Amino acid sequence: MKKETGTSPKFKTNNLYSSEPALQELFLNSIMDLYWAETHLVTSLPKLIRSATSKALISALENHLHETESHVDRLEQIFKLLGQDALAKKCDAMEGLTKEAEGIIENTPAGTSTRDVGIILAAQKVEHYEIASYGGLLQLASTLGLSEIALLLEKTLGEEQTADSLLTEVAEKDINYSAAKEI
Repeated sequence: MKKETGTSPKFKTNNLYSSEPALQELFLNSIMDLYWAETHLVTSLPKLIRSATSKALISALENHLHETESHVDRLEQIFKLLGQDALAKKCDAMEGLTKEAEGIIENTPAGTSTRDVGIILAAQKVEHYEIASYGGLLQLASTLGLSEIALLLEKTLGEEQTADSLLTEVAEKDINYSAAKEI
């Protein structure tokens, strides 16, 4: 992961309208923000996995860790398509969400379904942030005429939505009920 530089974006778009450099800069900065977020998740998800008890939850988190590694690769492809170096811009939102997840782990008893419920809640907050980010960038890429980039963003968006649905399923099948019975 490289640090942010002060360069303005200079990439060509394929849309019928000439886009403002400010819009291109917003798009690039948002990609840089997501790049930081995804690389941060690659290091944060293993902590959640180690703290979880449910086999189904562990499996869902491990699967999403592998997907997250692919998300980093896709973002690097996007940088190449834009003719830019892969640069990360600190994502304060993701940092806050992962700190919140760590707080949940610290404040719930190890080995309990209650902790697993907290991990699911924290993970879904992350997923919802990513869904909003990828969805917005997908629309912006389409507006800018960046069709190849839009396809990459759409693939990741679908994976984030699937991960969110899987976490809901894991919670509803057993974990929430088990937690409700804990003393």
